[in-house]
Amino acid sequence: MRPETIAIHSGNTSDASSKAVIQPITLSTTFERGEDGGYPGGYIYTRAENPNRSSLERVIAALEGGEDAASFSSGNAAGSAVFQALGPGSHILAPEDMYHGLRNCINQVYKGVIEADFIDMTDLSLVERSIRANTRLIWVETPSNPLLKISDIRAICALAKERGITVCCDNTFATPMFQKPLELGADLVMHSATKYFGGHSDVLGGALVTKQKTELWEKIRNVQSLSGAVPAPFDCYMTVRGIKTLPYRMQGHYANAMRLAEFLQSHPKVEKVYYPGLKDHANHEVAARQMSGFGGMLSFLVAGSPEDARGVANRVTLFAQATSLGGVESLIEHRASVEGPDTKTPFNLLRVSVGLEHIDDLIEDLDKALQSV
Repeated sequence: MRPETIAIHSGNTSDASSKAVIQPITLSTTFERGEDGGYPGGYIYTRAENPNRSSLERVIAALEGGEDAASFSSGNAAGSAVFQALGPGSHILAPEDMYHGLRNCINQVYKGVIEADFIDMTDLSLVERSIRANTRLIWVETPSNPLLKISDIRAICALAKERGITVCCDNTFATPMFQKPLELGADLVMHSATKYFGGHSDVLGGALVTKQKTELWEKIRNVQSLSGAVPAPFDCYMTVRGIKTLPYRMQGHYANAMRLAEFLQSHPKVEKVYYPGLKDHANHEVAARQMSGFGGMLSFLVAGSPEDARGVANRVTLFAQATSLGGVESLIEHRASVEGPDTKTPFNLLRVSVGLEHIDDLIEDLDKALQSV
């Protein structure tokens, strides 16, 4: 099936008793045993598995082309499950501009348990030099957050495969509509399902997809079940509902982001635009090879001070000044303020999640806000 069909049908199971076309929400936390002590319905306890979660995992795995998927209560919980499965003393290579929530998780929650180096993943020679004897994971985030850097997934996976190192790619920005990391050699794919999968800024979730059911994957599944950071049935239902329109929403996000990036690139009050769809982007050629579309996220530098940048974010009316991304509404954020004192993000940078409003309205709104810089 094509992605549009997978998105609609792979996450849905019609109800056998009522013949409801849309799968109902199964809120029961426990399931009845059979006379032999087994579980004829296939479910034991909802922390271990639930019909709505099974449907969500099935559709995400199908979209990414993986053998299996595991869903979690948040993107950070999904990433954390990978780190826990690695074991003490493991070394991780991760991007220097990695999403700050997961970076903080590595540095604070797993301090003293796992080691990590944060490097420029666009520099393949640096990636190779940074591999240690105890490197167990290379974490790739492409496009990255918030600098929209593009890492060469295929080349990094080739380096890792030679050394028996697992590669996990955060595919949140691109989604499987525009990028298929497993096809490029990655072992695992991670998503913050809160973002484009949910698509409406009203549900929290995360997911991992594996290319094959390896020993590491079984450990991840064990972490999911025993740690219990799983999404509720209603959250799974809402995410499956959001995924049904994902292919068409992503086309709209991409079209709007491309137009907005081109507008900002020519604006006299804008110093620089970070968007991989622009031909002068440092890694545009790599992006064009491994992506079928460049997504709905962009960042730009205001030609002025950090106060000027914050002023632009304060003056827009259609863009909501808020954290997160991937919803139908456009968001704008002074990212350095969110990331804290150790941020690598320029203080005159604004990150934009381009929504599905009419692009001319978005351009007019941002243009008006920039005029006062």
